[in-house]
Amino acid sequence: MTEPTTRETATRSVEAPGATIHYDVRGDLSEATAETPVLMLVGSPMDASGFTTLAGYFTDRPVVTYDPRGAGRSLRTDGGESTPQEHAEDLRRVIEALGVDRVDLFGSSGGALNSLVLVSRTPERVRTLVAHEPPVVDVLPDREQLTAVCEDIYDTYHRSGMGPAMAKFIAFVQYSGPLPADYLDRPAPAPEQFGLPAEDDGSRDDALMQNIRTNPTVALDFDALAAAPTRIVLAAGRESATEMPGRAAIAVAERLGTEPAMFPSHHAGFMSGEFGMEGEPEAFAAKLREVLSAG
Repeated sequence: MTEPTTRETATRSVEAPGATIHYDVRGDLSEATAETPVLMLVGSPMDASGFTTLAGYFTDRPVVTYDPRGAGRSLRTDGGESTPQEHAEDLRRVIEALGVDRVDLFGSSGGALNSLVLVSRTPERVRTLVAHEPPVVDVLPDREQLTAVCEDIYDTYHRSGMGPAMAKFIAFVQYSGPLPADYLDRPAPAPEQFGLPAEDDGSRDDALMQNIRTNPTVALDFDALAAAPTRIVLAAGRESATEMPGRAAIAVAERLGTEPAMFPSHHAGFMSGEFGMEGEPEAFAAKLREVLSAG
């Protein structure tokens, strides 16, 4: 087993309306080439710390991670919810601040959705996009149920706090297959089932809950994506392909007329203990390197 390599990290920031976006650079940006451009690893609502292990497997090029608005160090200064369009503009700002022409972009979960929006608007900034399990509700046959569940989780959060809302969220994202029509009529999972507190601590600033209602409303511009010079690869985890984000990745690939790339492990397959999640990061990194090299 090959261990990831820790490199010195330089933290920078760029100003955006309603937030200061913080990002981290590993390696020397001047060493990026046309063949091995800067690799950006982005999530949402997950911040840069979730990519600590994966970044350590790409020491042959500069690697950039960032905290999306509302998460980690990039706290919103204007309150409210965050939209994929806002996140896409933040990604553009970070790329421009790097002073490079193009990047390779790996986006996971909400980061993958935001990256697809970025490419539909500013394709010249991305050479290859690997979109890993984007939660694109609009492409799925059970879109109405999915949207209703997201609204219910949001309402539960503002009514009862993080524990009850996160219990519903975890059960939701782990559900295999299309949601049945009576999904919301079923008993809600107990927070204790997932080791979460049942009591409400009064906080209402969670990054996930700032995104959970806006993501389902996004309809991707498939004409723009199909016309983009960017090479777009949709990716799903072998263990999570029947869950909502995995199903969405496969459906988006179908709409684009491409084959999805199947990655090792699950939705958090690139992690090695970050946020308490264990995947297969070495195998995941090898697959990502293979996909990026095929372009």
